[in-house]
Amino acid sequence: MTDIRTQVEQIVRELAEAGRLEPGQLLVVGTSTSEVLGQHIGTSGSQTVAQHIFDAVEAVRAEFGFYPVYQCCEHLNRALVMEREAMERYGLEQVSVVPVPKAGGSMAAYAYRQWSRAVVVETVQAHAGIDIGGTLIGMHLKRVAVPFRPRIRMIGQAPVAAAFTRPKLIGGARAVYEQQAPASGGACD
Repeated sequence: MTDIRTQVEQIVRELAEAGRLEPGQLLVVGTSTSEVLGQHIGTSGSQTVAQHIFDAVEAVRAEFGFYPVYQCCEHLNRALVMEREAMERYGLEQVSVVPVPKAGGSMAAYAYRQWSRAVVVETVQAHAGIDIGGTLIGMHLKRVAVPFRPRIRMIGQAPVAAAFTRPKLIGGARAVYEQQAPASGGACD
């Protein structure tokens, strides 16, 4: 279990650095604790695995200041557990449900019990995300998602996928995408 925490910490830290996560941004975490244990998703949830993953995310959160958001399973329509402060900051609407291991998943249920002001919302547009075990977090990422390949590709027996987001690039060949002095001349003067 120590390996799980260490691996998750490394992956989340790499993702936060690559995606340049800033304080107050959202990091969605989808996890099948069953898959981490080498079992089929939704069959062998583990609060112990959830605890190690939660503790790892919290350790990296302390460095970067992002808000973690934990995705529930399909039995709760992939709703999300987050802290009330984050919900209010992003103007999201709370829904009425309490995630439990068999309806919400072990990870979301664990996170819900850890925060004194935990809430559940239907959807977010997160700045980055990590998917441990094929839980399909893409619906909760902002556009445009940039796939990220961490050095560690498995947590226990579960494959890991991750992404961060960036603003859309618009404007075509003459557009400038980084802060710099604009080139002079052209039809837009």
